[in-house]
Amino acid sequence: MLEVWDALLAVAAGVAAGAINAVVGSGSLITFPTLVAIGLPPVVANVSNNIGLVPGSFSGAYGYRRELEGQRERLVRLAAGSALGSLLGGWLLIVLDPGVFRVVVPVLIGLACVLVVIQPWLSRWMAARREHAHPHGGPWLWLGVFGAGVYGGYFGAAQGVLLIGILGSFLDEGIQRINAAKNVLSLVVNFTAAVLFLVIASVNWWAVAAVAVGSTIGGYFGARVGRRIPAPLLRGIIVCVGIVAIIKLMYG
Repeated sequence: MLEVWDALLAVAAGVAAGAINAVVGSGSLITFPTLVAIGLPPVVANVSNNIGLVPGSFSGAYGYRRELEGQRERLVRLAAGSALGSLLGGWLLIVLDPGVFRVVVPVLIGLACVLVVIQPWLSRWMAARREHAHPHGGPWLWLGVFGAGVYGGYFGAAQGVLLIGILGSFLDEGIQRINAAKNVLSLVVNFTAAVLFLVIASVNWWAVAAVAVGSTIGGYFGARVGRRIPAPLLRGIIVCVGIVAIIKLMYG
């Protein structure tokens, strides 16, 4: 059981993560280090965080329901890649030695921070490619979504940034419709990994409950006000949290 202040901190982190995930992704850079900071082992923190963020992923996707109109067939096809990738990533998280997670995750967080920083350039690159995009994405998009699913199942921070870059590179769609599709695919990844973790992993249910409550609130309101958040400020906060997480994992 979490202490009261630890639980409140986890709820607050969940609110922030849910809002950030609805807008761009990278919310796990808030919740994961928070759960580690309050004393959970890294793998248990990652598993509990993943399960707790599922309700927030749903509320974020629901908030973008208007932008999802006309994308059902595409998302059904891509969701299969997300689910399969998530199963593989979640399986790797459980079967690999926990020491591997401690070594790999700081690298992944660093990569996530870099992706967050270069997102404006990535968005311009997406716009330049959009006129040449395949109308249905093609097999390369499916493989890209599968790879993002593997990453998300293993450690989900910034999977939203990855998905926005991948989807925007292959689809002739505006950024808001791409973001809506990203929210659905992130939901598929998180839900699939959560089901797997329920069967084969150790879970701290108090942490799950705290993150779930916060992320549900944050996901809904994040989707409503996401376009008003100053992007440079949001990126700066995420990168700072990521640096703290790296230091905590390497030297904590």
